[in-house]
Amino acid sequence: MALSNSQYEAIRKEYQRTRDENRILAEARLREVCEAVPEYLPLSESVSTLSVARARRMLEGDEDALSGLHQELAELARRRKCLLAEHGFPEDYLEPIYRCPDCQDTGYVTSDQGLKTKCHCFRQQEISLLYAQSHIQELIERENFSVLSYEYYQGEDLRRFEAAVGISRKFIQEFGESFRNLFFYGTVGTGKSFLSGCIARELLQRGCSVLYFSAAGLFDALARYTFDGRLKDSLQDFCEDLYGCDLLIVDDLGTEITNSFVTSALFSCLNERHLRGRSTLISTNISLEELRDRYSDRIFSRISSGFTLCKLTGPDIRILKKRLSNAPAV
Repeated sequence: MALSNSQYEAIRKEYQRTRDENRILAEARLREVCEAVPEYLPLSESVSTLSVARARRMLEGDEDALSGLHQELAELARRRKCLLAEHGFPEDYLEPIYRCPDCQDTGYVTSDQGLKTKCHCFRQQEISLLYAQSHIQELIERENFSVLSYEYYQGEDLRRFEAAVGISRKFIQEFGESFRNLFFYGTVGTGKSFLSGCIARELLQRGCSVLYFSAAGLFDALARYTFDGRLKDSLQDFCEDLYGCDLLIVDDLGTEITNSFVTSALFSCLNERHLRGRSTLISTNISLEELRDRYSDRIFSRISSGFTLCKLTGPDIRILKKRLSNAPAV
């Protein structure tokens, strides 16, 4: 699926707004430094004066002018950093400010061949618009490592949750360097969706493209694109996003109505992402035995052999929190 003109314009305006905000912030920082460090501005302005002088010498045939320029510019940069540090500013305080350093907030990067392509940050905005993923933003706001707590777990349940947290952190740390998939399963309300949200937040902040679906929502969308004649032209684009995003999260597998179409679509998705080396995270309340009985042997084999399995058990945390919040004060 392609963005509509209005959607593309919305993204373009967002990039422009970001650049404007960062330019204003950079100008304010420069004024702040110039007021606190009067000698900084003359030193900074000497860079252009030096460059012009060296350029003139190069035109006059001085073969050493360029190497000399590099050395003098490096010395000026060092002195400016020292001035900042001496007056309590970070050394990089006046460096260009970008939300996405890779594309410098333009939305596009240039390949080694000189071709311009969409940056990963543009792709994530595109994904969010195309698949109405505002709910993932809500998810990662309330479910992230900053609110991680072990207080609702005990005994074996606690050990399993601690292990799952460790696996999740390692998954994030090694993401992009090694190909891994995660499968969270176990009883209701034990932290599976919470850990999915934690992982999504960390990877989104690193600029990865993350596509999130409930299992029911995913297969409804696939059925709609497959069987609605008006949408068949969009099926290929939808599948390309589904198979190609950096991380696909399928939440609550087993809540969908399972039939031959769902089974076939699930295997195709898992297999294609495996072939492309794209990571998948699945959470479910069903057991491994139910997984084997509900889906095909090929799916069970793919998940049991190709995913890191994390079992979570214990009381329903959501219900437990509600009970505790309603408990009378002692």
